[in-house]
Amino acid sequence: MSGLFYDLPVLWMTVVVVAGTVVVNGIIFRTVFSLATAERRPAFKLVSPVMLTPLAVVFGLIVGFLAAQVWSDAEHANAAVTREAGALDTVVLLTTSFPGETGKRVRALVRQHIEDAVAREWPAMARQDRTLAMLTTADTEAIELILSIVPAGNAQTIAQREMIDAFRTALDARRERIIISRSKINWVKWTVVLVLGGLILATVAIVHCDNRLTAGLAMSLFSTGVVACVVLIASHNRPFTGEISVSPELLVRVMPAQ
Repeated sequence: MSGLFYDLPVLWMTVVVVAGTVVVNGIIFRTVFSLATAERRPAFKLVSPVMLTPLAVVFGLIVGFLAAQVWSDAEHANAAVTREAGALDTVVLLTTSFPGETGKRVRALVRQHIEDAVAREWPAMARQDRTLAMLTTADTEAIELILSIVPAGNAQTIAQREMIDAFRTALDARRERIIISRSKINWVKWTVVLVLGGLILATVAIVHCDNRLTAGLAMSLFSTGVVACVVLIASHNRPFTGEISVSPELLVRVMPAQ
C-alpha cells in the first residue's frame, strides 16, 4: 500500500477502504450474476456452502497473524522510546554530580540528541528512511566527553559509571526504534489477504446466485468485517507513521533546559 495511504487519518483511511471494497463488491456481484444464467445456475448451485469454512478459517488465521505482528511492533516501539527517555533522564540527573562546564556540556549534547530525534529522525522513521545513522555526532561527542571525565572522589566515579550505562541504554533503545520503524507488512501479505477476501465474496455470491438480495446482504456483512480488519491492521502497520503512531513526546519531556 502507498505511503500516502498510511499518512491518512483513520477516518479517511476507512473511507478509502470502504470505497475500494464497494467497487470490488460491485464487480464480483455483477460478474457472478451475469454468468449465473439459466443454463449455468444449476452448476453454480452445486458449489457447497461448506467451501466458505476453510476459506474463512485461513482468512481469519492470516488476519490474526498480521494483527499480532503490527501490535507487537507498536508495543516494542513504545517500549524503546520509553526506555530511551528514561535513560536520557537518568543521564541528565547524574550531571548534577559534575558541576561546571562538564555537566553543562553533557546536558547540551543530550538536548541535541533529543532535538535531532524530534526534528530529523521521527520524520525519517515515518517515511521508513533506511539511511538513518545508528550513531550521531552528538552521541559520539557525548560518549567521548563522559569517558574523558576525571572523577574527583568515589561519588563522581559511581556517577560516571552510571552515566555511561544509562547513555549506552539510550543508544540501544534508539537503535531499536530505528530498526522497528522499518518493519511493515509487505505487499505479498496484503495480496494474500485481499485475494482470500475476494474469493470468499465470490463464493458467497455463487452460493446465493439464485437470490440477489440474499447475496448482496451476505456480501455486505462480510465486507464490513474485511473493512474493519484492514483498517485495524493498516492503521497500526507502521509504528511511527499515521494518526496512531508513537510520538517523541516522552523524549521532549526529559529534554534538559538550555
